[in-house]
Amino acid sequence: MSYKVAVVGATGNVGREILEILAERRFPAREVVALASRGSIGKKVSFGEQDVLSVRALDDYDFSDTDIALFSPGSAVSKIHAPRAAAAGCVVIDNTSQFRMDPEIPLVVPEVNADALRDYRKRNIIANPNCSTMQMVVALKPLHEAAKIKRVVVSTYQSVSGAGKEAMDELFEQTKSLFMNEHKNPSKFTKRIAFNVIPHIDVFMDDGSTKEEWKMVNETKKILDPNIAVAATCVRVPVFVGHSESVNLEFERPLSADEAREILSEAEGVVLYDERRDGGYATPIESAGEDGVYISRLRADPTVKHGLNLWIVSDNLRKGAALNAVQIAEELVQNYGLAPKMAH
Repeated sequence: MSYKVAVVGATGNVGREILEILAERRFPAREVVALASRGSIGKKVSFGEQDVLSVRALDDYDFSDTDIALFSPGSAVSKIHAPRAAAAGCVVIDNTSQFRMDPEIPLVVPEVNADALRDYRKRNIIANPNCSTMQMVVALKPLHEAAKIKRVVVSTYQSVSGAGKEAMDELFEQTKSLFMNEHKNPSKFTKRIAFNVIPHIDVFMDDGSTKEEWKMVNETKKILDPNIAVAATCVRVPVFVGHSESVNLEFERPLSADEAREILSEAEGVVLYDERRDGGYATPIESAGEDGVYISRLRADPTVKHGLNLWIVSDNLRKGAALNAVQIAEELVQNYGLAPKMAH
């Protein structure tokens, strides 16, 4: 069986990554269509090493003969076009925040809660979690099964690519200008990002938290367990690709660092890189271009009854967005009976 697949937002960071991963993993696609805004019509995007796709307009695209659409165009665009595609019988896997907290729409990380896909036909839309939530729940799931997590305290160190290509450009231009003894005012961020860290991602909420922190709290509850208490502080750092997280866990039952290490060494999607020596830990540089969620600095926290500390790093564009979307599509094809509209 082969499928017609549309990639929406194909000219963006995540869209390009999705195209690369579809080719790399040899997804059974008989045709791949690149879609974006009218301003991008005719632009060329790569699909694997061989093919180049010409971008078509999303606005008037007819989804009726398309089997799967992988969306990453921004929430406002998904709000309009994802339901339109879903109504045409196309299964939408959406990377934006638009549908994540809708109770009728599954929020899925295949290594964690693939079974949530069983009701995907209810709305024909599946949501991809926030990149910082995603890497954390991949690490937490096997530990939660072993000893039940009561509370999570997480501080993130999130790369600028999470805010899009313009944010990456801003870091590059500001860094360059400082070496030239010039000053460039921030436009994408609220303060200078070069040689700085900014404890502010997305908008502020009434309780003083930011929307990014709110997402981590609520998405973790929806994906993993509604009873887990989560406290998050999300920080933008001057790194191009790769999100890092310092995570403190409190369990209901005893779980030693050695037991946790053994569990994580066999966990799906996890790479345990934890050697107690100089350089024996993962940083964003090691995670760039890789599929895995890296775990390092695993150790007991003696300040709570059953506590562990760990460091989590992953490529936010790859596993944090594009790869997860493709993995969901693979799950639908392999385990949830998604049949192509046109038999070939």
